[in-house]
Amino acid sequence: MDALIAAFNNSCAGLSHALRTERAVQQEAVVLALAIPLAFFVAVGLWQFVALVSVVLLVMAVELLNTCIEKLCDHVTPERHPMIKIVKDMGSAAVFCALLIAGLVWLVALAERLGLA
Repeated sequence: MDALIAAFNNSCAGLSHALRTERAVQQEAVVLALAIPLAFFVAVGLWQFVALVSVVLLVMAVELLNTCIEKLCDHVTPERHPMIKIVKDMGSAAVFCALLIAGLVWLVALAERLGLA
């Protein structure tokens, strides 16, 4: 049980640091805060509500991983390096894919709510 509590505390510390220092994480936290109440109005059922909130959490999770990759790359070599740029660009592409997934889920849910699907 102590290991579980320690892991939870570490997760909270990491999220807290990211929320204090990373603009993209801050923006996604605002989107999440808006998405939760908005999902109540958009979702047709419980599963759709869960999906709408989950895809926003997915974006935040991928953004946190991308931030970790960027921080580690900067630690390994602070100067510009073509291979490090590729790694950072791939992390950014992962965030973009997560955003596309979230946008698609929200668009389909909105279309269904509006009777267009």
